[in-house]
Amino acid sequence: MSEPATPAPPTKPRGTLEILRLRRAQRVLDHLFRDLPLGPRMRVGAFMAFKTVLAAVFAYAVGFLLNPHEAFWAAITAVAVTQPHYGDTRGAGRDRILGTFFGAIAGLLGLWMGGSGNLLSFGAALALVTLACWTANAGAAARIGGITTAIVLLVPATGPRWEVAAWRLGEVVFGTACALAVGWLVSRLEERVEHKAEGEQG
Repeated sequence: MSEPATPAPPTKPRGTLEILRLRRAQRVLDHLFRDLPLGPRMRVGAFMAFKTVLAAVFAYAVGFLLNPHEAFWAAITAVAVTQPHYGDTRGAGRDRILGTFFGAIAGLLGLWMGGSGNLLSFGAALALVTLACWTANAGAAARIGGITTAIVLLVPATGPRWEVAAWRLGEVVFGTACALAVGWLVSRLEERVEHKAEGEQG
């Protein structure tokens, strides 16, 4: 008489395993960066500073010519989006634009529901933008979307609120474009410097 088969141990859902793997990979990368010797760490920091300054200054200068009152958003976006690696800059830029877009829409809906400063409409808009970002597979954009929603609904402003939201979105898109362009150009230079440094060490 054969013994009854033992039930297989419960397995974690595929999505949960992928999240765990991503978190482990992120921790490994963080440790690798922290363990870099002083010379390479300073080289990465110097390129990061160069990219950030170039993108932010250019974004602010052009943004100031177009709209002096909102130009700082372009500079802030360029700083926030710029990352050590170009692929990360692209991802951060996508999240920034999506978050701002969803946040502006949610903020305008909140204005239509309850007006500026209304806590009930603010809470509803905040929940809506968070859900929209996660539904669009851009969970990292939810934080930016919430900030944009808060600015549209809670920060005092002169003129139509739709105009505030539109300028904010335009400045964010332009600041992101500056960060992407500068990041791509500087990454080419950074690769040459890294190859040269590897050749000297070898």
